[in-house]
Amino acid sequence: MPKPNHILVLRFSAMGDVAMTVPVLRALTAQYPEVKITVVTRAFFKPFFQGLDDVSVYEADLTGKHKGVLGLYKLSKELKVLGFDAVADLHNVLRSNILKLFFFGKNVVQLDKGRAEKKALTSGQSFQQLKTTNQRYADVFEILGYAIDLSEPIFPKPKPLSEKLNTFISQKNLKTIGIAPFAAHQSKMYPLEQMENVIQELSEHCNIILFGGGNKEIEILNQLETKYKNVKSVAGNLNIEEELVLISNLDLMLSMDSGNAHIAAMLGKKVITIWGVTHPFAGFAPFNQPKDYALTADRKKFPLIPTSIYGNKYPEDYKNAAGSIPSEEIITKVLSVIQSEAKHL
Repeated sequence: MPKPNHILVLRFSAMGDVAMTVPVLRALTAQYPEVKITVVTRAFFKPFFQGLDDVSVYEADLTGKHKGVLGLYKLSKELKVLGFDAVADLHNVLRSNILKLFFFGKNVVQLDKGRAEKKALTSGQSFQQLKTTNQRYADVFEILGYAIDLSEPIFPKPKPLSEKLNTFISQKNLKTIGIAPFAAHQSKMYPLEQMENVIQELSEHCNIILFGGGNKEIEILNQLETKYKNVKSVAGNLNIEEELVLISNLDLMLSMDSGNAHIAAMLGKKVITIWGVTHPFAGFAPFNQPKDYALTADRKKFPLIPTSIYGNKYPEDYKNAAGSIPSEEIITKVLSVIQSEAKHL
């Protein structure tokens, strides 16, 4: 079968998973400039793909005109007009599977999620590094005839800061660290009292920019901003495009196992992650980061980790497992990475 010239890529959500497609598509289009890509995703994620050669985004309105089976049929008709000749399903969920039914006769390859291996990992049958999600995405394109080398990634240059964005960097002579202390589940979060210790100590050495969203998170981050010097919160103040520009100018992102880690990684930033009941072995560590940038909970105290892939299932007494990582360890790690980067400049 001839290699496709125009590939339709399906990945509707979630934020971190969509961000993980970006380095793969950047490598694909750099190594195979003849191929054209159309990504079908939610409108919110469109800015992620800015600056990628030969990549366009088609917005799927999955809560509006493309909702339900009839909506997906309507979406399939709109997409067929684009003239793609293969489908890379990087989502492999009910929605994408229904949509693919309407592409009868097209070459369709779907993501292998490695469910059996992940079940063995979370049930305690095995404890070993599984294939990364980025590599699983790349495998889909290899089946379509495009083997991708992810070993020497290229990243975009930081975008210039506007006057508004410059106000989030307190001291121009200091390094700037992003901190994203929240996650979808409490079990994936570092306890806020301990995170406050980290913020307090790091703010003595660096500019701190806090990331988050939602009313409760905004309130917490605003309190931290007023409490410590060199600390600013973007929560509720910036749109996604502005956040991406600001993240592209960070020296480092400190994040939970959550979307902000993957956004920073797709922009080529150094990312230190804190892990609670999930674990990097499941393949969701941010792209292109050294293994020792992932700080994991104490498995002697919490031997069932990882209790689930997404952090939604865990014994009640595992809720604050991430708190078993001493705050001093996090502070030391961040400062050592920042300082080693300064030596290399």
